[in-house]
Amino acid sequence: MKVATAAYPIEWHDSWQSYADKVTRWVHDAAGNGAQMLVFPEYGAMELASLAGAEQAGDLAGSIRAVSDRVAEADALHSQLARDTGTYILSASAPVPQGDVIVNRARFFNPEGKMDWQDKQIMTRFEREDWGIAGGGPLKVFNTAFGKIGILICYDSEFPLLARALVDAGCEAILVPSATEALSGYSRVRIGAMARALECQCVTVMASNVGEAPWCEAVDLNVGRGGVFCPPDKGFDPNGVLSEGVLNQPGWTYAEIDFDQIAEVRKDGVVLNLTHWEEQLPRVSAVELSPL
Repeated sequence: MKVATAAYPIEWHDSWQSYADKVTRWVHDAAGNGAQMLVFPEYGAMELASLAGAEQAGDLAGSIRAVSDRVAEADALHSQLARDTGTYILSASAPVPQGDVIVNRARFFNPEGKMDWQDKQIMTRFEREDWGIAGGGPLKVFNTAFGKIGILICYDSEFPLLARALVDAGCEAILVPSATEALSGYSRVRIGAMARALECQCVTVMASNVGEAPWCEAVDLNVGRGGVFCPPDKGFDPNGVLSEGVLNQPGWTYAEIDFDQIAEVRKDGVVLNLTHWEEQLPRVSAVELSPL
């Protein structure tokens, strides 16, 4: 499967047509380069807040309302683009109301335009303390024509038990849409994605926002790039990197994911992290305190 993962600039739009034209251009560019699965970043949908004007877009609560009001239209657009291009599309996540809370939801479209979604599980301090975003659920594994796909949104990729739960349910590749405002944040998510690829003997696909959007407090600064990571084992890159873009340069990063090779490494790799995971359990429950 050829995947395209985005380094996506958050931009101001004076009209719905401006936004639709941008997303259409990005999708057709990736599909035209042979991509079969497209991954947009976390909170990339915040650019929809610009359609409500500067005052509402610049207010945290107001920006949530503005984006939520447009999510249905954005979903219809992505559904049509998935059908038009015959691709799977993970659209940029957005804050949306779910009952009495707001969740961070990434919507996943298949080539027939059918949609499902994954909610972020564990919130960062900004989401908890400033923005009032709550963890959603549950974790899901998506059956695709290529293999089983999971999604860990940004901070979620830094928690190994979440990835392990996906893998125990059959997941072979994990998409990691992210939004990070500094190199340190980007590095944390990148390291998390690489660690999950190592532990779970799978491929992880990281997307990022890039550039500045001073009119939107939630995503005013953005640092990142696209990256596709793998277990550094036979048949894969020895550095654990299948492909990586240029830091803070907008555009797609492409890579081929070989699901047969994932299965082979899990079965007969130089190391067998996935198989040997269970050997940790009796040892972590029997730690002794040394008197030294």
